Amino acid sequence: MESQRKKLEFYGGEWMSFIPFLVFLALIITTTFHFGSISDGALWVPAFMAIIVGFFFAKNKSDFANAVIDGMASKEAIIPVVCWLFAGVFSRILRTSGLASGIAGVAAGMGVSSTMFIVVSFIASAVFATASGTGFGTIAAGMGVLYPAGVALGANPAMMAGVIISGGAFGDNLAPVSDTTICSATSQGVDVPGVVRSRLKYAMAAGLITIICIFIFGSGSGAAGAAAEAYSYDPKTLLMLIPVIATIYIAVKTGDIIIATTIGSVFAAATGVAAGLFDIVQIDVVDAVRPALLTVSGAGLDRTVGGVIYAGLNSMIQVCILALLLFGSISIMRQGQGDVKLLNALGKVANTRIGAELTISGMVIILSALMGLNAPAILAVGASFAKPLGDKHGISPYRVANLLDAQSNTLCYALPWTPAMIYTLGFAADSSAPLVATQVMPYVFYSYAMLAVMFISILAGIGQNDNLSKASKQKKEA
Repeated sequence: MESQRKKLEFYGGEWMSFIPFLVFLALIITTTFHFGSISDGALWVPAFMAIIVGFFFAKNKSDFANAVIDGMASKEAIIPVVCWLFAGVFSRILRTSGLASGIAGVAAGMGVSSTMFIVVSFIASAVFATASGTGFGTIAAGMGVLYPAGVALGANPAMMAGVIISGGAFGDNLAPVSDTTICSATSQGVDVPGVVRSRLKYAMAAGLITIICIFIFGSGSGAAGAAAEAYSYDPKTLLMLIPVIATIYIAVKTGDIIIATTIGSVFAAATGVAAGLFDIVQIDVVDAVRPALLTVSGAGLDRTVGGVIYAGLNSMIQVCILALLLFGSISIMRQGQGDVKLLNALGKVANTRIGAELTISGMVIILSALMGLNAPAILAVGASFAKPLGDKHGISPYRVANLLDAQSNTLCYALPWTPAMIYTLGFAADSSAPLVATQVMPYVFYSYAMLAVMFISILAGIGQNDNLSKASKQKKEA
């Protein structure tokens, strides 16, 4: 829909299309420093005010309004929102069943320390994400099962959330079925299997650094190996592992988190009810929550809807609204062609091989960080800018594809306004250990490790000739 719209004009030129992002960042930084931390719901105000301020810089107010609607109604915005709603119900069912307590009890009985559980959680998340190609699906599974179990074991909640995000980023970077892998490979005209093989060294190096960081920063948190009797749990809760495994299998086979969580929710609900762990929907009788309302209405009782389905949907409301507002700002930037202006400006500094690789990295990091989306950033940079720069400086297209993919999976997963972060916080808010973005950001180790690995490889010239002969042969055949 955006491609059919005419350019959105701003007073001050294309750079002014970044106004909503700048206002949003300024407000959340100011609010965070003033209050210490803010919730997802509190982020609604900066996100909404950012759009309001941008409105007054737009020359055509109707075009501006259409840009906001385009962003909120885009497939890029709706897909994560729908995924969050379905995953929210699935996660709530697992939480209500007590599965996390069961896993924590078993782990404690085996003498697993909280730090080792964090390591296992990262590896499990990375494997699942690599198999399924979905960062969101990984976060849903990890935050629904691993996170509460780790917290029960005494693990640092923020680190648990950070390594689950890290696992999602690992898989998004490496998975052959990931949209970022496909976009990066096709934008450079190379094959997906070859790209995956050539980027394995970067992903594994960043993954190893992540594990080392967990041991360094997680060694002082939680129990060194708690006793099983410290965690009371119903052994029947472990039956919920059956629908969890089934859901993961379906997600891997289909690559569709909605299909997986739909089947998983029904299976998990049936299992939980059959085991006597919970009721699906419960109408609660409340006579003390809102006495004033009851007095005015004259009613004897106030009946409210509860249960796992309602609670699961309700837990995702804050993150969904915030995401819609942010996608409105993304659309404003795109239709104002601020992203094009940025790419053109960065393209002028690429005069050497190192300069070209740094420029490509800077382009995709900045765009993916601003958008909170990596595949669109790869598409924006890949064919139009990265490929010509790579060809000009003799850089293998496999290397360019790796730069695009790896760098787009860094800050895109670690910054407060990105869908991955707010998705994670949405699950944490519905648990016994709610979090805010500033707590989680330092522990998204994989993102920072990948940044370090890629910039070191640029300076050292590692990978610039990856599959170069194969790429030349493909080019001649084409």
